Amino acid sequence: MAQKALEYGLKADEYQVILNRLGREPNDVELGVYSVMWSEHCSYKSSRLHLRKFPVTGPRVICGPGENAGVIDIDDGQACIFKMESHNHPSFIEPYQGAATGVGGIMRDVFTMGARPIALLNALRFGEPDHPKTRRLVEGVVSGIGGYGNCVGVPTVAGETNFHAGYNGNILVNAMCVGLADADKIFYSAAPEPGLPVVYFGSKTGRDGIHGATMASVEFSEDSEEKRPTVQVGDPFAEKLLIEATLELMASGAVAAIQDMGAAGLTSSSVEMAGKGGLGITLNLDKVPQRETNMTAYEMMLSESQERMLAILKPGREEDGYRIFKKWGLDAAVIGETNTSGNIVLLHKGEVVCDLPLAPLSDDAPLYDRPWVEPHAEAPISHADVPAHDLNAALLKVISCPDEASKRWLWEQYDRHVMADTLSDSSTGHDAGMVRVHGTKKALAVTSDCTPRYVQANPYEGGKQAVAEAWRNLTAVGAEPIAITDNLNFGSPEKPETMGQIVRAIDGMAEACRELDFPVVSGNVSLYNETNGISIPPTPTVGAVGLLKDYDQRVGFNKVQPGQVIILIGETIGEMGSTLYLREVCGIEAGAPPRVDLACEKNNGTLVRRLIKTGVAKGVHDLSDGGLLSAAVDVVLSSKVGLSLKNPTDLADHIFAFGEDQARYLIAVDEASAHLVVAQAAEADVPAAVIGVASGTDLTYAGLSLSITQLREAHEHWLPNYMAGKA
Repeated sequence: MAQKALEYGLKADEYQVILNRLGREPNDVELGVYSVMWSEHCSYKSSRLHLRKFPVTGPRVICGPGENAGVIDIDDGQACIFKMESHNHPSFIEPYQGAATGVGGIMRDVFTMGARPIALLNALRFGEPDHPKTRRLVEGVVSGIGGYGNCVGVPTVAGETNFHAGYNGNILVNAMCVGLADADKIFYSAAPEPGLPVVYFGSKTGRDGIHGATMASVEFSEDSEEKRPTVQVGDPFAEKLLIEATLELMASGAVAAIQDMGAAGLTSSSVEMAGKGGLGITLNLDKVPQRETNMTAYEMMLSESQERMLAILKPGREEDGYRIFKKWGLDAAVIGETNTSGNIVLLHKGEVVCDLPLAPLSDDAPLYDRPWVEPHAEAPISHADVPAHDLNAALLKVISCPDEASKRWLWEQYDRHVMADTLSDSSTGHDAGMVRVHGTKKALAVTSDCTPRYVQANPYEGGKQAVAEAWRNLTAVGAEPIAITDNLNFGSPEKPETMGQIVRAIDGMAEACRELDFPVVSGNVSLYNETNGISIPPTPTVGAVGLLKDYDQRVGFNKVQPGQVIILIGETIGEMGSTLYLREVCGIEAGAPPRVDLACEKNNGTLVRRLIKTGVAKGVHDLSDGGLLSAAVDVVLSSKVGLSLKNPTDLADHIFAFGEDQARYLIAVDEASAHLVVAQAAEADVPAAVIGVASGTDLTYAGLSLSITQLREAHEHWLPNYMAGKA
């Protein structure tokens, strides 16, 4: 059994803890239960110690980390429930189903708490375009996301997509879901009392996804693609039925506690529900709806078949549940009962096949303070070491590179307007997606952000920047930033260098969250993202939600008009380390990333939101990848108007144009307001400078002159050409 424990992902010392606690060897089913509950994916054993650094409370936080998703107050007795999770390993092995079930799983995390899903986002990282697997992976992942989300009927409104050789052997697929609920009707997972019926409902259990949580907790090797049986198979139409049945069951008042069956399936849902309630639970596995014959207890407990839920009903409410499940065509069965034993007991074919105390599954779960070393931090790069190139050629190169090129080919495959409440999405020229809170004047702004090259160059500063950029994107549409969910994607924590990246990125993120009053309410840690010992770039993705109390006050960068004045908010000193210009134009991946001054971020953003709320700012776009000129291209293409820009500093033109200094925004104002804005900025101690005007049909700057047609051709053609095999 010790050898089998190793095969199941348990270390020798972890297995010894189990032996000491039980006073005997576990059987195969019990070992399976321990292996998934103590996997990195379920127990966070390498990161839990450091995740405690995050601020998790705030005036709008109703429920922070520890439940299926985070819950925030959005006024008027309403709550927003949201979370982001990874489905990286399955998506690399089987891209369509891996991505599809990632979408399905994150939606279940949200509606299991009583929320109707209203928006989806995704953050995708692929290998270099020339890698032989990349095109197939892009096609499969995008098809899977669209195929599932579109069928369920939830709009995909925002996201990000990067390409880099560091993801050649391990792509990242991070999915986020946002839902709406009544603040006084939130459902939790802890079983409240003994003697209550445990009801399984949804799709039947099969053999797909067995040991999926364990697979997500180990690095890849050459034979990883042979693990296709561990990838779940999704059914979006069943998910739609499950959403409606779950919400109706909740509305009936029959639910005492509820949990979706996600990672580790029936094991994690039953263990967590009983364990959180300080109770015991007995399940009769003969009653579990099964779609395959002769399934063993081990297979049923570890299956990760999709579209399944586990509910604990109030006394005598079974028939109410059955009536709802029948209406929606779902399989359902009472498979057990809560009790006071403190154990999980599994019965199969008249025998007890598992009898484990629940408390040790959580109390004895490994908690590692893994050794780490301070990660390498790139040195600042001198302006003198950044070659000047022809500005026309340089800009065309930057906006057509895989990271910056339009992702229209991708997001056009997503239904972005189903439910009829989408106010902005990937196509509309806004820094965040926005969805109306149906029947009100409120809207939620949502975004997903991370700049892996910054985190690679300096995990601490890169961690800060990921949070700050999410905060800035919400600010740029006029929303009050409220809270974040995180998805921490790293390599093996058993390597001190990688563990150092994890620790310092969390440190930076935590500091930014504190300074920006931007608490973490949910999240996911995805480690062991590496193949044959080669780790991905550290990628701590941030998903964020903000509130607009009146969506008529929203703003984007798609309605800039001729004659409006362009003002640059924020200081430009020409941060060139780890920039797209340096990488794409100069062929250099080096240099300290831009510094993040959090006080400056907060001060500048507060002014921008005030300008939006008072109607002074007619257009707003934050500056990030590619710097000033890249942001200007976005404005030109979205508003279909030219910009004539100037360099008001002593910096070299290419430095001012492509530096990626933080805490900056481009805003467009009417000519009559320009001097007032500059004066308000000075009063608020915010750097602001008039740098141009909207006019004509060309983008001009310091000798650069490119037409809208030239810019659109460069920006929009790379991805469709690539997917057609022409690039």
